[in-house]
Amino acid sequence: MTQQFQDQGGPASMSPTPLLRWLQSKVMTHLMRPKQLQKQRNDVEHRRIKDKQPHVVEYFHQIDDGYSHLAVQLLKPLAARYAIDLRCHLVTGPTGNNSVEPELLLQLSRTDAAQIAPFYGLNFPSQAASAPHAELVQLASSILAAQDTQQWPECAAEVSLSLWANDETRLQALAQSHGCASASQLSACIASGNARRDQLKHYSGAMFYYGKEWYWGVDRLYHLEKRLAQLGVCQEASNGSHSNTEQLLAPRPLLNLGTLKDNGSLTLEIYPSLRSPYTAISFDRAVKLAEDTGVKLVVRPVLPMVMRGVPATRQKGMYIFSDTAREAREAHVPYGDFYDPIGEPVRRCYSLYPWACEQGKGNELLSSFLRAAFVEGINTNNDKGLKKVVTHAGLDWSLAKEHLGQPDWQTLVENNRLAMYNAGLWGVPSLRLLDENGHQVLALWGQDRLWLFAFEIQRLLAARKENTQST
Repeated sequence: MTQQFQDQGGPASMSPTPLLRWLQSKVMTHLMRPKQLQKQRNDVEHRRIKDKQPHVVEYFHQIDDGYSHLAVQLLKPLAARYAIDLRCHLVTGPTGNNSVEPELLLQLSRTDAAQIAPFYGLNFPSQAASAPHAELVQLASSILAAQDTQQWPECAAEVSLSLWANDETRLQALAQSHGCASASQLSACIASGNARRDQLKHYSGAMFYYGKEWYWGVDRLYHLEKRLAQLGVCQEASNGSHSNTEQLLAPRPLLNLGTLKDNGSLTLEIYPSLRSPYTAISFDRAVKLAEDTGVKLVVRPVLPMVMRGVPATRQKGMYIFSDTAREAREAHVPYGDFYDPIGEPVRRCYSLYPWACEQGKGNELLSSFLRAAFVEGINTNNDKGLKKVVTHAGLDWSLAKEHLGQPDWQTLVENNRLAMYNAGLWGVPSLRLLDENGHQVLALWGQDRLWLFAFEIQRLLAARKENTQST
């Protein structure tokens, strides 16, 4: 490998020792097992009952974050639907090694939140495509810092709507009616929120916490709601009936492929990584989405983030792996027997990728590798494991060995990374939808948005059909 690529990877790209790789893999596999999760939940409830504690749900609000703006609109309905003790905290965004491209993340939060808000029946002002004004962020934060537990949910929703509408007049009125904290009080409030989040081992805004598990924004609220329903804490529904399972406040939108089929004029680009849990549970589904809707598929693999010199903390890694396990179970996707492919296994597989593409088996190779690493627990750090990957992809191992270690892949994945950044994306898996002229229609992180890409494909095809019929 060239010095250029060694330097880009940094220490996180170095392959761990065989023992450390095995040990880390075993630990993560154990923690992701459904039985382990259920045991943890049972222990939490046993202790809660023993200590005579209520069902405490904590929410961490980042006021300049688009995802937090959506989440805060559901606080009052959440507290009304479920018999919970809701405690809210004001926090800043991720910092240090948990902060990857913070400005891009805030920009994406606005773009993404605006896209998904209508599907959840929530509000995201059209003018909120740009960041809210700094002085209004300060004012809104000061108002929230002055609220007590009872006032917080309703007041926060009003404050957030006014902030994202850049409505200074309304914010000033809210400050008059609800009070406003001093600068020192605000600083202490945010410090307290950040400290509580650190204590509970997380790093981000728009997060809900209950019983040793984290739930991110509206996208993961359905997991929390189902858990609360299983515990029997649903209160009387608005229609007067009692139900523990119906009418979630934020159900995950369904992935609806629709009836219209493209002729390959639209293009779906996928940016996968071979060490990404979210890629592992979505790659095959994304490929199938393209096949089922008839759009042209372009797969553009990139290096794992830690191999691009982006550090990953233990907090972040633990959350991602556990969250992926929940999402996989919900989607009925196999996942969980993990054998970490970081470093050399990824490089060796990518060295075979250009050759596999020539054989018409590039997607099969990536899919086979992801399955080996995240589903079958195969050690891909040796020839025995990689041979299984290659043969399961329908390729000839004896021919594959001739291409192992070839450097062609390095320029390929770097060009893909640059293209991904040019689209305003940086994480994996990312997806882009292009129209028949090659213009970008939609570009978002993919695992949580497959349903939105399916919707957008059908919307474009329906619009084209209507135009054709009217001419």
